[in-house]
Amino acid sequence: MLEQELNERLIKAGITVTEARISHLAYAAEIAGAMLQRQQATAIVAARTKIVEGAVGMVEMALAMLSEKDIVVLDDDKKAAMVSNLMVVLCGEKAASPVLNTGTLY
Repeated sequence: MLEQELNERLIKAGITVTEARISHLAYAAEIAGAMLQRQQATAIVAARTKIVEGAVGMVEMALAMLSEKDIVVLDDDKKAAMVSNLMVVLCGEKAASPVLNTGTLY
């Protein structure tokens, strides 16, 4: 198509193009930046999706093991708090900081 287009334009000057190739293609800086930003955003979303899937699996496993081994009996509120804490720790970008509870659990 490129060869044909060039021949149509250059035939008037007596020039015949026998072969045409694109050897370099560059986008404007604004377009290249936007494309890179979009690519990075897609990669971040994909990575976060994997992290959340793994975290949910780990939370499910933790709840199942606690129930199976009768380590602790959790009501719905305590399960919700545990799930929330585990998801924050497992999905967070920074290492978890331990918190010491100086009061009672209830």
